[in-house]
Amino acid sequence: MTPYQFQQAVQALSIILPLTHPADVNLSYFFRNNGQLGQQDRSWIAESVFGLLRHKIWIDWRIGKATPRQQLIAYFRLVKGLPQRELQGILNESDMAWLQGIMSQPAGEMPLHVKAELPEWVSEKLKDQFNEEQLIALGRGLKEAAPLDLRVNTIKAQRPQVLAALLKSQFPAEISPLSPFGIRVQGKPAINRHPVFLYGEVEVQDEGSQLLGVLLAPKRHDMVVDFCAGAGGKTLLLGAMMASQGRLYAFDISEKRINNLRPRLKRSGLSNVHPQLISSENDQRIKRLAGKIDRVLVDAPCSGLGTLRRNPDLKWRQTPDGLAEIIARQQSILQSASRLVKPGGRLVYATCSILPEENQQQIERFLENNPAFTLTPVKEILEQQHIPLEMGDYLQLYPHLHQTDGFFAAVLTRTNTAATEKAS
Repeated sequence: MTPYQFQQAVQALSIILPLTHPADVNLSYFFRNNGQLGQQDRSWIAESVFGLLRHKIWIDWRIGKATPRQQLIAYFRLVKGLPQRELQGILNESDMAWLQGIMSQPAGEMPLHVKAELPEWVSEKLKDQFNEEQLIALGRGLKEAAPLDLRVNTIKAQRPQVLAALLKSQFPAEISPLSPFGIRVQGKPAINRHPVFLYGEVEVQDEGSQLLGVLLAPKRHDMVVDFCAGAGGKTLLLGAMMASQGRLYAFDISEKRINNLRPRLKRSGLSNVHPQLISSENDQRIKRLAGKIDRVLVDAPCSGLGTLRRNPDLKWRQTPDGLAEIIARQQSILQSASRLVKPGGRLVYATCSILPEENQQQIERFLENNPAFTLTPVKEILEQQHIPLEMGDYLQLYPHLHQTDGFFAAVLTRTNTAATEKAS
């Protein structure tokens, strides 16, 4: 760490800390406006800034109100444990006096949400699901940096050959423990420059996200809808599982996200994907497909609190008021998407959230209001697909238990009404 690097990190943190916009977006903005920074400087600054964000709840509790410079000093001294002598070339007399004052203060009794590094309102919502020890373990899991998970594009390659190519390039790679398409890479190597990525043989995708395809289990000639496709990671997974056959619609309300899907789609080699920009969950395009779709995936917009390993700034950008709006939106989207499913068809509802209001409670409410659907236990599908994962009715993944992002999924099957009527 040089004084120059430290000062640049302070400047970057000053831009990010209002936390009104995603931290990675603001950091990219900072780098674009500081073109003199080399790759090593950028990596160090990014690692330092995100390291601080991962521990900021504890740092704020420990040092109180502080400037970005003081928060960064506290991160290196109190979290990273750097000896004060290693910071002397960076700290001025005022910094030294402030730090000595902090070090001399007794820490006091640490609240539970601070131990878990979670916002207090989130901690309160999780108390019914987790005891104190479990909540702390969950919070610490969400605090750690995520590994790099890859999904092999089975249209173009098989997992053994991709793994061999990565190992030959000295990438620390191994087969992922749960997903049949997954490879896990430790660290942050430049995968976007590797031939397996450039040739479309892999996509970056968390292993938990890959399991959503396993639950949906589309068949080759199915009609399938990815209802909230985003930039299309799950769309491409489903297209590969369908062997580029059948018809796969990728719906999204964002033209930018749909446009971001197109180059990925071209690289993937898939020909069965049809991106569709829609105005809302009640778009006419959706109504025309009502009751015709074999498989529907609803990866619903959510709080994203299961992705804190990648987006620690969400701890401050999500609020209880914002959550209420998200929950109402999820209800509307799930209800609209369910109309697409034909009798005997399957709907998978998923979020990258850890909150019950966005997950189990949404499904319970939906089933109460939609008797044509039944819950298919996730346990049954995982057993059929030979996935070594102990689950019950729902898929519930946590980083401290499964080494994935926090994910939730439920599988809903529409009653085959025609068959029922015939039997009666």
